[in-house]
Amino acid sequence: MDYKAPPRRSKSDATGHFWYQRLTALALLPLSVWLLLFLNLALHAPYAETLAWLTSPVHAAALAVWSIVAIYHAALGLQVVLEDYVSTLSLRRWAIRVSHLIFSLLGIAALAAIIYILYTQGNYGLRL
Repeated sequence: MDYKAPPRRSKSDATGHFWYQRLTALALLPLSVWLLLFLNLALHAPYAETLAWLTSPVHAAALAVWSIVAIYHAALGLQVVLEDYVSTLSLRRWAIRVSHLIFSLLGIAALAAIIYILYTQGNYGLRL
C-alpha cells in the first residue's frame, strides 16, 4: 500500500494574498476616478461648495472606502516587497509587523479625520 503524506501548507496563504492584491487594485480603479473628480472640484470650486460636497454621506463614505482600500493595498504591496527582499527571517517578521502597525494607524487616522470633518462641518448637530 502506497502512503502519501498530506501536502504541507505554509503559514501564509500566498494565493489569498495574491487575490486580495488584485481585488483591491480592481476596487481602486473606479474609486480613484471618483477621487480625481473630487480633487478637481477641490481645486476649482469655492471652499463652501467643496465642503458641502465632502460632507454628504455618500461622498464621505466613498472617501472612507477609498482610504481603507488604498491603505490595505499599500500594506499588501509592502509586505510582498519585505518578504521578497529581506532575507533574515526575524528581521522580515519584525518589519512586516511594524509596517502593519503603521498602516493600521494610518487607516485609523484617515477614518478619524473623515468622521471629524463629517460631524463638525456637516449638518449633523455635533460641533466640536
